[in-house]
Amino acid sequence: MKVKLGITLAALLLTACDDDSVEVVEVEKTVERTTVETIEVPVIVEVPHGRADNVELGPRPEFLVNNMDEGELKAALKACEQGPFYRTDFSIGHRGAPMQYPEHTKESYLAAHRMGAGILECDVTFTQDQALVCRHSQCDLHTTTNILETELASQCRQPFTPFDAATDTPASAQCCTSDITLAQFKTLKGKMDAFNPKATTVAEYLDGTASWRTDLYTGSATLMTHAESIELFKSLGAKMTPELKSPQVEMPFNGFSQQDYADKLIAEYQAAGVDASRVWPQSFNLTDVEHWIAQHPSFGKQAVYLDGRYAEANFNPQDANSWSPSMAELVDSGVKVIAPPLWVLVQTGSDGQPEPSEYAKVATAAGLQIITWTLERSGPLANGGGWYYQSVTDITNNDGDMLTLLDVLAKEVGVIGVFSDWPATTSYYASCMGLPASL
Repeated sequence: MKVKLGITLAALLLTACDDDSVEVVEVEKTVERTTVETIEVPVIVEVPHGRADNVELGPRPEFLVNNMDEGELKAALKACEQGPFYRTDFSIGHRGAPMQYPEHTKESYLAAHRMGAGILECDVTFTQDQALVCRHSQCDLHTTTNILETELASQCRQPFTPFDAATDTPASAQCCTSDITLAQFKTLKGKMDAFNPKATTVAEYLDGTASWRTDLYTGSATLMTHAESIELFKSLGAKMTPELKSPQVEMPFNGFSQQDYADKLIAEYQAAGVDASRVWPQSFNLTDVEHWIAQHPSFGKQAVYLDGRYAEANFNPQDANSWSPSMAELVDSGVKVIAPPLWVLVQTGSDGQPEPSEYAKVATAAGLQIITWTLERSGPLANGGGWYYQSVTDITNNDGDMLTLLDVLAKEVGVIGVFSDWPATTSYYASCMGLPASL
């Protein structure tokens, strides 16, 4: 806005030092003034159908909040019971929503998306004809599908062997994706990942689901190829985090090398037109991560190093000398994102509350982003929480404690995402705490 002002200026014309000789001259001068005004304008972000208006969390988050110890965090989370809830990348669907749905199935992925998971995971392995499929392990078909009840059981690496009471030898079987072709794989149905070690029949062997899970959706769950998962996730507007699983066959497999395997995973995203910014490829094999960084840099910059060093005998999350390579060396190699299990990132503090571990502090100081796994995989927490809570088992005694842990991971450790077997829990927390929405 410009304003024209008329101003009369008195000009004093001085003649030497004679103050009595003063001539006053009136001058008409135009001055332009610019006024800057701030106007607040609402910004509307258009998102595809299904990404903003249909997040459903169900009753479990409220149940967990009610189980928490009294305090400010419980009060804050309880105040969010009416929402609004939204999709967020902080909430990652670990194999979908396998607390109740058969893992890596279409139904499991749809449930995770409905519960607000902004990122969905397909663990990737390959079939006999080198097709990429979604399975947590190359050799888990005997516990995650109905293969033992089909004619394909005859192709399994190890046939079903019943429990031997005389020697107390558990029932066993092993069926791998590499034992069958893609066409055969597509005939199978997903089931909850479980088996009964005391089984004397195939039916008994398949009937091993934990009491806190369910078989409601077993029998009709749809297995998926990696390419199909990409198309499904695209249609949902979800981001993607495929994990390249370690082969359980000798590589190269019929000429298919480890590098071919890693390249093919990336190639299927490129063929589907998926922008690299929407993909977080993962591997426990640091060589895979370094390969993506070198050969596929647009995807490699979000490659996730799944840190399996916790399995080493001398590993101690409180002792940086027990980790090799060091966090700084990982960063120097190009790694930007690291993903250890929950318990590696926390310890019990002097106040009896979880606090960041030395591992978490050093990783953050080195500039690494952190993702962690896996919430909602331990069943009831009354007895300490088991493997995922082993560093804080002494202060874990009710189901609500997982939200206390989640709060420390988010606010003190600074994780950017949490894998969960029931994404409603992480989505509730993220929405309540105002974490960024997934776009």
